[in-house]
Amino acid sequence: MENEVKTDYRKCSPKVLYQTRKIVIKMWKSKKPVEEIAEITGLTTRTVYETIRVYKKEGMSALKPKTRGRKTGEKRTLSAEQEQEIITIITEKNPDQLKMKCCLWTRNAVKELIQEKYGIDMPVRTVGQYLQRWGFTIQRPAKQAMNQKPEAVQRWLHEEYPGIHEQAKQSGAEIFWGDETAVQNVANYARGYAPKGKTPVLKVRAAKMHINMLSAISSRGRVYFTFSKESINQEKLIEFLDRLIKDVNHPIFMILDNLRVHHSKNVTAWVEEHKSKIQLFYLPAYSPEYNPDEYLNHDLKRSIGTQQQACTEPELQQKADVFMNGLASTPEHVQSYFDHPALAAYEEIKQSGNL
Repeated sequence: MENEVKTDYRKCSPKVLYQTRKIVIKMWKSKKPVEEIAEITGLTTRTVYETIRVYKKEGMSALKPKTRGRKTGEKRTLSAEQEQEIITIITEKNPDQLKMKCCLWTRNAVKELIQEKYGIDMPVRTVGQYLQRWGFTIQRPAKQAMNQKPEAVQRWLHEEYPGIHEQAKQSGAEIFWGDETAVQNVANYARGYAPKGKTPVLKVRAAKMHINMLSAISSRGRVYFTFSKESINQEKLIEFLDRLIKDVNHPIFMILDNLRVHHSKNVTAWVEEHKSKIQLFYLPAYSPEYNPDEYLNHDLKRSIGTQQQACTEPELQQKADVFMNGLASTPEHVQSYFDHPALAAYEEIKQSGNL
């Protein structure tokens, strides 16, 4: 006689269902009657008979639960080939290259692209689901100067910099990357939770203040820096470089951007006078993304911007000092700036271990 309450295996989890089926087969192999197996497992005799029949015909693997619901890719609006084509386009091209009236790929822009290529009017929400499935996320774009010359960048990456690297290797020099930045007390990156529709209010002081910083880093994790209330001029640059060559006991190759002060007559004359200890090299114009020190600047500004706003110049100076001195004691943090995707061509520096 069957149990009054039988297990509805359709409601069981796949794992429980499979374990129950294995128990049925184990008891059947031990010569237990079907009625007894049903009594023990709580299954109907019909289910027990069906489990044994499937096992006899196809083996234990046939008893594993089948995936329920729609199969991956089934009943999608776009075919696999169409999906791949769209992925390739939005990965390799910007909308303006396709003469579309937008500069970045948004859901509406991708919707327009799909409409134009395949005549499919896809809902914006569905476009978002496709983008999520493809691994695309909403991101703040990295800005690139319109005046940047691609041919100059390629020459730097494939000719000039490899030559500098090899020259430094031969002469035992350490490559440093230098840059200037200004830290303000009004830049704020803080975020906080609040009820939906009620934007939190952060009270700030109207008085704006800033300090300037000149810094230099190497892939060994070294960092040198100096702060100034005034703009970095040629005298302050020379003073910084002079301190640097005194602290570093081997030749230095310093890579800078094309700021006018870096090419000034006084700086050029000073470098010529100390050419056995230091040489200057220059990045392509309008190419800050190829300077690892640029990412230190971003890190510093973000750190100060997420803190409570500085009310005085000494307080702003103190916040910047805390960050930079902490950075100086964590060379692995400095080295992480060289891991930025834009600097992939410089990976050899990190791998060599001596530059």
